Amino acid sequence: PVTIYLDAAGNASIVAADIDGGSTDNGTIVSLVASQTSFDCSNLGANNVTLTVTDDGGNSDNCIAVVTVLDTIAPTVVCQNIDAFLDASGNVSITGAMLDGGSSDNCGTGSLNFTSSVASFSCADLGPQTVTLTVTDDSGNSSTCSATVTVLDTITPTIACSAASINIDANGWATVAAFQTRNPM
Repeated sequence: PVTIYLDAAGNASIVAADIDGGSTDNGTIVSLVASQTSFDCSNLGANNVTLTVTDDGGNSDNCIAVVTVLDTIAPTVVCQNIDAFLDASGNVSITGAMLDGGSSDNCGTGSLNFTSSVASFSCADLGPQTVTLTVTDDSGNSSTCSATVTVLDTITPTIACSAASINIDANGWATVAAFQTRNPM
């Protein structure tokens, strides 16, 4: 058995000699052939590879070796800053994917999982908030970056106006304070 590691492009390879455990012959071995020598992200885990050994008399035999393919390369994480708008109840939720600015992985982007260190905000969080985006691939490799979530409140207040009765003074003047605008009647 042999263990190989995918490179940054998501590829790995072996030669037949890598899985030969010491084949011998009474004559001369003229060829070692592996049934598979190139591996990619679709081959992660254990793979059965047949080794065929042929001697100078044309005789051959084969055995199966296990080639384990591992991905140990962390994703390249790219963050983007976003604005998050509070709803009418004063809350907003975000996902890690909203913070992703084009992260990539040697095994493709379809296998990435995005997680934000903070998933919800409220009125107490108005303004810029620093959060951490964690990007994890299917092999468990992860990378992080920081993004700014600017929490905004764009919901206008609901107001209620009412008429007020006031008395004017001898000069024809009256002063009205905001709290006096509620009509007690």
